[in-house]
Amino acid sequence: MALPTLPVPTGPHPVGTTSVYVEDVSRPDPWRADVSTRELMISLWYPTAGPSGPRARYLTQAEATAVLAGQDLPLAADTLSAVRTHAFPDAPLAPGLRDLPLVLLSPGFTRPRATLTSIGEDLASHGYVAVAIDHTYETAATAFPDGRVATFALGHGYARTADFWRKVKTGRARDASFVLDQLLGGNLPWPGAAALSSDRIGMAGHSAGGAATIPAMLADERIRAGCDVDGSTDALIPDTGLDRPFLFLGRDGQYSPGDGPAADTWARDWPLLTGWKRWLVVAGAKHPSFTDLGLLADQLGLPLGAATSGLRTMTIIRACLRAFFDQHLRRDAEPTAFDRLNADHPEVRPCLPSS
Repeated sequence: MALPTLPVPTGPHPVGTTSVYVEDVSRPDPWRADVSTRELMISLWYPTAGPSGPRARYLTQAEATAVLAGQDLPLAADTLSAVRTHAFPDAPLAPGLRDLPLVLLSPGFTRPRATLTSIGEDLASHGYVAVAIDHTYETAATAFPDGRVATFALGHGYARTADFWRKVKTGRARDASFVLDQLLGGNLPWPGAAALSSDRIGMAGHSAGGAATIPAMLADERIRAGCDVDGSTDALIPDTGLDRPFLFLGRDGQYSPGDGPAADTWARDWPLLTGWKRWLVVAGAKHPSFTDLGLLADQLGLPLGAATSGLRTMTIIRACLRAFFDQHLRRDAEPTAFDRLNADHPEVRPCLPSS
């Protein structure tokens, strides 16, 4: 079987990538009482000067083994760890770049940050810096530079109550703010951080990571635009509303108005989004379709039952996120750029009047 491959980035820039360890010594880990600080791994994708050397690994062997554990899938860890990416590890930021827009990415619950690689690579190829966060102990495995591997810790003993999910999402918001503090502060964990713009920051995430975008924006005004991809939200927006641009993007049949409890959370939040807003659904998609998992499943002969292929759904989400962030984070943005997407993406349907 040929190794599965991520789709080629669509922008003009070659892409570099690096993984960075950061530690928040101001707070204990929210999930492990025996861990006195919050340790995180982040992946950055960014424009580089040119291709050089081998491509980046998708996952470490330890991470791939943990992701597959208990899944009853006919896959070897080598197959998952060796997925072909398009970014060059530790390549330097392209020289001369300044004032770069930054997009934070938060993965779904239990999913490693690597599952957002296709999105991160594509944004970077268009001149963004994309930063995906592993929310430690919420994902199958997080490998640290010293060889430790933090595995999923929220199984037995953690009932999936409303309070539990709220803790997940608000905790991720704190992780996002801390990562911004590190990248924009005086002790930069990545040499290219000096080229970042402090006032052109966005956030997007999938599932629990998408729902975490709202509490992140409420807690941190540096995040100027946000997108929730297929994640039901909590009642966190105050009556005064959230006045920054926001995009809901989900599955048709699950997140269309009237579809049920998940869609009801978006309907509750919709009137409280008082700035630019859009609510879109994608026909034929399943929950994993909005991440690398959908297109990898297709290539590995593990169909998800989606009527729209994983590659097509990834094409749609890349285009939607790029147009959304272009419109709201680029200084020369066209005010109607996002809404011109519909003609090229007939699977996408808008819901409810927008502003």
